[in-house]
Amino acid sequence: MMDWAIWFVLAGLAIGVELFTGTFYLLMIAIGLAVGGVVALLGGAAEWQFLAAAVVGFVAVGLLRRSRFGKMNKEAAARDPNVLLDIGQAVHVELWTDLDGTPTSRVRYRGAEWDVELAPGNAVQAGQFIIREIRGSRLIVAHAVVQ
Repeated sequence: MMDWAIWFVLAGLAIGVELFTGTFYLLMIAIGLAVGGVVALLGGAAEWQFLAAAVVGFVAVGLLRRSRFGKMNKEAAARDPNVLLDIGQAVHVELWTDLDGTPTSRVRYRGAEWDVELAPGNAVQAGQFIIREIRGSRLIVAHAVVQ
């Protein structure tokens, strides 16, 4: 098999595996492999093919890492509505009790009784609240903003 064909088959395999991972990193490696194939197609020696594939692959991965697609989400999972679908949902609190300086209550939510804790900076009063965070089996709530 021709050198350039091997490079393009490897690039195609990397793209195929990328479809199952969804991270874009294998796509960047596939771009490097394709560049190695282009160098082979232009008649470059094997050393230049490997060098071009490696340099372009490393640069592409580095650029991806610096882009917004390569940044890690540093938000805690307990506050991320993409992880916990309960974040942003409303609950109604009738009565607050003071437990060691932290206002707590019990509410019925999704057919079960939940412990509720008032987020810092919110007034202790009955009413409608929005779930802002979940710590274990405790809902951390804040006042619902009236718009």
